[in-house]
Amino acid sequence: MIVLALLLALLAALSIGLNIIQLASRRRREASLVEISKKLSRILNEQSAERLLLFTDDTYLQSLVSDIERVRTESQKIAVRYAKTEQSMKKMLANISHDLKTPLTVILGYIEIIQSEPAMDRTERTRLLHNIQQKTMEIITLMNSFFDLAKLESGDQQVALTKVHMNEICRKNILSFYEAVHSSGMEAVIEIPDPPIYAYGDEEALSRILTNLLSNAIRYGHDGRTLGLNLTADEAHVRIEVWDRGKGIQEQNLERVFERMFTLEESRNRSFQGSGLGLTITKRLVEAMDGTISLHSLPYQRTAFIIQLRRAAQPNLRFS
Repeated sequence: MIVLALLLALLAALSIGLNIIQLASRRRREASLVEISKKLSRILNEQSAERLLLFTDDTYLQSLVSDIERVRTESQKIAVRYAKTEQSMKKMLANISHDLKTPLTVILGYIEIIQSEPAMDRTERTRLLHNIQQKTMEIITLMNSFFDLAKLESGDQQVALTKVHMNEICRKNILSFYEAVHSSGMEAVIEIPDPPIYAYGDEEALSRILTNLLSNAIRYGHDGRTLGLNLTADEAHVRIEVWDRGKGIQEQNLERVFERMFTLEESRNRSFQGSGLGLTITKRLVEAMDGTISLHSLPYQRTAFIIQLRRAAQPNLRFS
Protein backbone atom coordinates (compact mmCIF):
# COMPACT_ATOMS: atom_id res chain seq x y z
CA MET A 1 0.00 0.00 0.00
CA ILE A 2 2.80 2.35 0.91
CA VAL A 3 4.52 1.64 -2.44
CA LEU A 4 1.26 2.23 -4.30
CA ALA A 5 0.71 5.48 -2.45
CA LEU A 6 4.22 6.60 -3.29
CA LEU A 7 3.69 5.76 -6.96
CA LEU A 8 0.42 7.67 -7.03
CA ALA A 9 2.07 10.63 -5.32
CA LEU A 10 4.92 10.49 -7.82
CA LEU A 11 2.53 10.37 -10.76
CA ALA A 12 0.55 13.26 -9.33
CA ALA A 13 3.75 15.25 -8.87
CA LEU A 14 4.81 14.47 -12.44
CA SER A 15 1.39 15.49 -13.73
CA ILE A 16 1.50 18.73 -11.78
CA GLY A 17 5.03 19.36 -12.99
CA LEU A 18 4.04 18.75 -16.61
CA ASN A 19 1.05 21.07 -16.22
CA ILE A 20 3.27 23.75 -14.77
CA ILE A 21 5.78 23.33 -17.62
CA GLN A 22 3.01 23.42 -20.23
CA LEU A 23 1.48 26.48 -18.59
CA ALA A 24 4.83 28.23 -18.51
CA SER A 25 5.46 27.25 -22.14
CA ARG A 26 2.04 28.52 -23.15
CA ARG A 27 2.60 31.79 -21.34
CA ARG A 28 5.99 32.20 -23.01
CA ARG A 29 4.40 31.48 -26.38
CA GLU A 30 1.59 33.95 -25.70
CA ALA A 31 4.14 36.56 -24.67
CA SER A 32 6.14 35.85 -27.84
CA LEU A 33 3.00 36.17 -29.97
CA VAL A 34 2.21 39.51 -28.33
CA GLU A 35 5.80 40.61 -28.99
CA ILE A 36 5.53 39.49 -32.65
CA SER A 37 2.25 41.37 -33.04
CA LYS A 38 3.69 44.57 -31.56
CA LYS A 39 6.85 44.40 -33.68
CA LEU A 40 4.90 43.66 -36.84
CA SER A 41 2.44 46.51 -36.18
CA ARG A 42 5.32 48.94 -35.59
CA ILE A 43 7.16 47.83 -38.75
CA LEU A 44 3.99 48.16 -40.85
CA ASN A 45 2.99 51.50 -39.36
CA GLU A 46 6.46 52.94 -39.90
CA GLN A 47 6.78 51.19 -43.31
CA SER A 48 10.18 50.10 -42.13
CA ALA A 49 12.50 47.68 -43.92
CA GLU A 50 13.44 46.20 -40.52
CA ARG A 51 13.29 42.42 -40.36
CA LEU A 52 10.99 40.70 -37.93
CA LEU A 53 13.27 38.85 -35.51
CA LEU A 54 12.39 36.73 -32.48
CA PHE A 55 14.92 34.88 -30.36
CA THR A 56 13.23 31.68 -29.25
CA ASP A 57 13.74 27.93 -29.31
CA ASP A 58 10.06 27.36 -30.08
CA THR A 59 10.10 25.75 -33.53
CA TYR A 60 6.45 26.68 -34.12
CA LEU A 61 7.14 30.35 -33.50
CA GLN A 62 10.33 30.19 -35.56
CA SER A 63 8.31 28.79 -38.47
CA LEU A 64 5.62 31.45 -37.98
CA VAL A 65 8.14 34.31 -37.99
CA SER A 66 9.84 32.82 -41.07
CA ASP A 67 6.49 32.61 -42.91
CA ILE A 68 5.62 36.20 -41.97
CA GLU A 69 8.99 37.38 -43.29
CA ARG A 70 8.44 35.53 -46.57
CA VAL A 71 5.02 37.13 -46.96
CA ARG A 72 6.48 40.57 -46.20
CA THR A 73 9.32 40.05 -48.68
CA GLU A 74 6.88 39.05 -51.44
CA SER A 75 4.62 41.96 -50.54
CA GLN A 76 7.55 44.37 -50.80
CA LYS A 77 8.52 42.91 -54.18
CA ILE A 78 4.95 43.33 -55.42
CA ALA A 79 4.90 46.91 -54.15
CA VAL A 80 8.18 47.67 -55.95
CA ARG A 81 6.89 46.10 -59.19
CA TYR A 82 3.65 48.04 -58.89
CA ALA A 83 5.52 51.31 -58.32
CA LYS A 84 7.74 50.64 -61.34
CA THR A 85 4.75 49.73 -63.49
CA GLU A 86 2.87 52.82 -62.37
CA GLN A 87 5.86 55.04 -63.09
CA SER A 88 6.36 53.36 -66.45
CA MET A 89 2.70 53.84 -67.36
CA LYS A 90 2.79 57.50 -66.39
CA LYS A 91 5.91 58.02 -68.46
CA MET A 92 4.41 56.11 -71.37
CA LEU A 93 1.20 58.14 -71.29
CA ALA A 94 3.17 61.39 -71.06
CA ASN A 95 5.35 60.42 -74.01
CA ILE A 96 2.42 59.21 -76.08
CA SER A 97 0.55 62.44 -75.32
CA HIS A 98 3.59 64.40 -76.47
CA ASP A 99 4.07 62.23 -79.55
CA LEU A 100 0.40 62.64 -80.48
CA LYS A 101 0.37 66.35 -79.81
CA THR A 102 3.26 67.09 -82.17
CA PRO A 103 1.84 65.58 -85.39
CA LEU A 104 -1.69 66.72 -84.51
CA THR A 105 -0.42 70.30 -84.13
CA VAL A 106 1.33 70.04 -87.49
CA ILE A 107 -1.82 68.61 -89.13
CA LEU A 108 -3.92 71.41 -87.66
CA GLY A 109 -1.44 73.96 -89.01
CA TYR A 110 -1.60 72.50 -92.52
CA ILE A 111 -5.41 72.48 -92.43
CA GLU A 112 -5.52 76.11 -91.30
CA ILE A 113 -3.19 77.10 -94.16
CA ILE A 114 -5.40 75.32 -96.70
CA GLN A 115 -8.56 76.87 -95.27
CA SER A 116 -7.08 80.38 -95.16
CA GLU A 117 -5.96 80.26 -98.80
CA PRO A 118 -8.85 79.05 -101.02
CA ALA A 119 -6.96 80.08 -104.16
CA MET A 120 -3.83 78.15 -103.19
CA ASP A 121 -1.76 76.71 -106.02
CA ARG A 122 -2.77 73.14 -106.77
CA THR A 123 0.80 71.83 -106.40
CA GLU A 124 1.18 73.43 -102.97
CA ARG A 125 -2.21 72.11 -101.88
CA THR A 126 -1.19 68.61 -102.98
CA ARG A 127 2.08 68.91 -101.04
CA LEU A 128 0.28 69.96 -97.86
CA LEU A 129 -2.29 67.19 -98.21
CA HIS A 130 0.56 64.70 -98.66
CA ASN A 131 2.16 65.99 -95.45
CA ILE A 132 -1.16 65.65 -93.63
CA GLN A 133 -1.40 62.06 -94.82
CA GLN A 134 2.13 61.27 -93.59
CA LYS A 135 1.49 62.78 -90.15
CA THR A 136 -1.80 60.90 -89.92
CA MET A 137 0.01 57.64 -90.67
CA GLU A 138 2.51 58.44 -87.91
CA ILE A 139 -0.36 58.76 -85.44
CA ILE A 140 -1.95 55.50 -86.63
CA THR A 141 1.38 53.68 -86.32
CA LEU A 142 1.91 55.01 -82.81
CA MET A 143 -1.57 54.03 -81.67
CA ASN A 144 -1.29 50.59 -83.25
CA SER A 145 2.00 49.95 -81.46
CA PHE A 146 0.48 51.07 -78.17
CA PHE A 147 -2.55 48.78 -78.53
CA ASP A 148 -0.38 45.88 -79.72
CA LEU A 149 1.74 46.15 -76.58
CA ALA A 150 -1.36 46.40 -74.39
CA LYS A 151 -2.80 43.23 -75.98
CA LEU A 152 0.48 41.34 -75.62
CA GLU A 153 0.89 42.26 -71.97
CA SER A 154 -2.72 41.46 -71.12
CA GLY A 155 -2.57 38.09 -72.90
CA ASP A 156 -5.34 39.03 -75.35
CA GLN A 157 -3.08 38.51 -78.36
CA GLN A 158 -2.23 34.85 -78.71
CA VAL A 159 0.72 33.66 -80.78
CA ALA A 160 0.16 30.24 -82.32
CA LEU A 161 3.36 28.21 -82.51
CA THR A 162 4.01 26.16 -85.62
CA LYS A 163 7.07 24.78 -87.37
CA VAL A 164 8.60 27.70 -89.22
CA HIS A 165 11.24 27.50 -91.97
CA MET A 166 13.73 29.92 -90.45
CA ASN A 167 15.99 30.13 -93.53
CA GLU A 168 13.12 31.43 -95.66
CA ILE A 169 11.92 33.88 -93.00
CA CYS A 170 15.42 35.36 -92.66
CA ARG A 171 16.01 35.57 -96.42
CA LYS A 172 12.62 37.17 -97.09
CA ASN A 173 13.12 39.84 -94.44
CA ILE A 174 16.69 40.79 -95.31
CA LEU A 175 15.70 41.04 -98.99
CA SER A 176 12.91 43.46 -98.08
CA PHE A 177 15.61 45.79 -96.73
CA TYR A 178 17.87 45.57 -99.79
CA GLU A 179 17.09 49.12 -100.99
CA ALA A 180 17.42 50.59 -97.49
CA VAL A 181 20.79 48.89 -96.95
CA HIS A 182 22.05 50.00 -100.37
CA SER A 183 20.89 53.62 -99.98
CA SER A 184 22.47 53.89 -96.53
CA GLY A 185 25.85 52.84 -97.90
CA MET A 186 26.03 49.75 -95.69
CA GLU A 187 27.44 46.35 -96.56
CA ALA A 188 25.22 43.37 -95.76
CA VAL A 189 26.97 40.36 -94.20
CA ILE A 190 24.47 37.50 -94.37
CA GLU A 191 25.13 34.01 -93.01
CA ILE A 192 22.12 31.78 -93.63
CA PRO A 193 22.96 28.08 -94.11
CA ASP A 194 21.56 26.08 -97.01
CA PRO A 195 20.27 23.10 -94.98
CA PRO A 196 16.76 23.94 -93.75
CA ILE A 197 16.38 24.91 -90.10
CA TYR A 198 12.99 24.82 -88.39
CA ALA A 199 11.89 26.42 -85.13
CA TYR A 200 8.67 26.71 -83.17
CA GLY A 201 7.35 30.19 -83.87
CA ASP A 202 4.90 32.39 -85.71
CA GLU A 203 5.77 33.74 -89.17
CA GLU A 204 3.98 37.07 -88.73
CA ALA A 205 5.56 37.68 -85.32
CA LEU A 206 9.02 36.73 -86.60
CA SER A 207 8.69 39.06 -89.58
CA ARG A 208 7.70 41.92 -87.30
CA ILE A 209 10.64 41.17 -84.97
CA LEU A 210 13.15 41.08 -87.83
CA THR A 211 11.69 44.20 -89.40
CA ASN A 212 12.12 46.04 -86.13
CA LEU A 213 15.68 44.86 -85.50
CA LEU A 214 16.88 45.37 -89.09
CA SER A 215 15.38 48.86 -89.33
CA ASN A 216 16.99 49.76 -85.99
CA ALA A 217 20.37 48.47 -87.15
CA ILE A 218 20.17 50.53 -90.36
CA ARG A 219 18.91 53.67 -88.64
CA TYR A 220 21.31 53.70 -85.71
CA GLY A 221 24.23 51.58 -86.89
CA HIS A 222 24.75 53.03 -90.37
CA ASP A 223 27.95 54.82 -89.30
CA GLY A 224 29.54 51.37 -88.88
CA ARG A 225 28.81 50.67 -92.57
CA THR A 226 27.97 47.01 -91.86
CA LEU A 227 24.71 45.17 -91.25
CA GLY A 228 24.77 41.49 -90.31
CA LEU A 229 22.19 38.70 -90.12
CA ASN A 230 23.25 35.26 -88.90
CA LEU A 231 21.16 32.10 -88.54
CA THR A 232 22.62 29.23 -86.49
CA ALA A 233 21.28 26.20 -84.65
CA ASP A 234 22.24 23.40 -82.31
CA GLU A 235 20.27 20.32 -81.30
CA ALA A 236 17.89 22.23 -79.05
CA HIS A 237 17.79 25.86 -80.18
CA VAL A 238 17.76 28.17 -83.19
CA ARG A 239 19.45 31.56 -82.97
CA ILE A 240 19.02 34.66 -85.11
CA GLU A 241 21.56 37.43 -84.68
CA VAL A 242 21.06 40.93 -86.11
CA TRP A 243 24.18 43.03 -85.69
CA ASP A 244 25.96 46.18 -86.81
CA ARG A 245 29.22 48.01 -86.17
CA GLY A 246 27.70 51.36 -85.20
CA LYS A 247 28.15 53.49 -82.10
CA GLY A 248 26.47 50.86 -79.97
CA ILE A 249 24.68 51.16 -76.66
CA GLN A 250 26.22 52.17 -73.35
CA GLU A 251 26.68 49.33 -70.88
CA GLN A 252 24.40 50.86 -68.24
CA ASN A 253 21.57 50.95 -70.79
CA LEU A 254 21.84 47.38 -72.08
CA GLU A 255 19.19 46.02 -69.70
CA ARG A 256 16.91 49.04 -70.10
CA VAL A 257 16.45 49.12 -73.86
CA PHE A 258 13.55 46.66 -73.62
CA GLU A 259 11.68 48.81 -71.08
CA ARG A 260 8.53 50.60 -72.14
CA MET A 261 9.15 54.19 -73.13
CA PHE A 262 12.91 54.09 -72.50
CA THR A 263 13.74 57.04 -74.69
CA LEU A 264 17.45 57.73 -74.47
CA GLU A 265 18.34 58.41 -78.09
CA GLU A 266 21.52 56.39 -77.87
CA SER A 267 19.54 53.35 -76.73
CA ARG A 268 18.23 53.07 -80.30
CA ASN A 269 14.94 51.56 -79.24
CA ARG A 270 12.53 54.06 -80.78
CA SER A 271 11.64 52.03 -83.81
CA PHE A 272 8.19 53.62 -84.07
CA GLN A 273 8.64 57.34 -84.57
CA GLY A 274 8.98 58.56 -81.00
CA SER A 275 6.93 55.76 -79.43
CA GLY A 276 9.64 54.02 -77.43
CA LEU A 277 7.67 50.76 -77.80
CA GLY A 278 9.49 48.96 -80.61
CA LEU A 279 11.88 46.78 -78.64
CA THR A 280 9.36 46.24 -75.87
CA ILE A 281 6.94 44.76 -78.41
CA THR A 282 9.81 42.76 -79.91
CA LYS A 283 10.65 41.23 -76.54
CA ARG A 284 7.01 40.41 -75.76
CA LEU A 285 6.63 38.69 -79.15
CA VAL A 286 9.79 36.64 -78.59
CA GLU A 287 8.61 35.61 -75.13
CA ALA A 288 5.19 34.71 -76.54
CA MET A 289 7.02 32.17 -78.72
CA ASP A 290 8.78 30.71 -75.64
CA GLY A 291 12.01 32.34 -76.74
CA THR A 292 14.55 34.78 -75.35
CA ILE A 293 16.21 37.92 -76.69
CA SER A 294 19.51 39.36 -75.49
CA LEU A 295 21.73 42.30 -76.40
CA HIS A 296 25.50 42.64 -76.51
CA SER A 297 27.26 45.83 -77.53
CA LEU A 298 30.86 46.90 -78.11
CA PRO A 299 30.82 50.37 -79.70
CA TYR A 300 32.06 50.41 -83.30
CA GLN A 301 32.84 46.70 -83.08
CA ARG A 302 29.61 44.74 -82.75
CA THR A 303 26.16 45.52 -81.41
CA ALA A 304 24.03 42.40 -81.64
CA PHE A 305 20.48 41.41 -80.79
CA ILE A 306 20.26 37.63 -80.41
CA ILE A 307 16.95 35.77 -80.54
CA GLN A 308 16.79 32.16 -79.37
CA LEU A 309 13.86 29.84 -80.13
CA ARG A 310 13.19 26.15 -79.59
CA ARG A 311 14.30 24.07 -82.53
CA ALA A 312 11.73 21.92 -84.32
CA ALA A 313 12.45 18.67 -86.09
CA GLN A 314 12.66 18.85 -89.86
CA PRO A 315 9.43 17.61 -91.46
CA ASN A 316 9.69 14.17 -93.07
CA LEU A 317 10.09 14.36 -96.82
CA ARG A 318 8.10 12.00 -99.04
CA PHE A 319 9.29 10.95 -102.46
CA SER A 320 6.94 9.59 -105.08
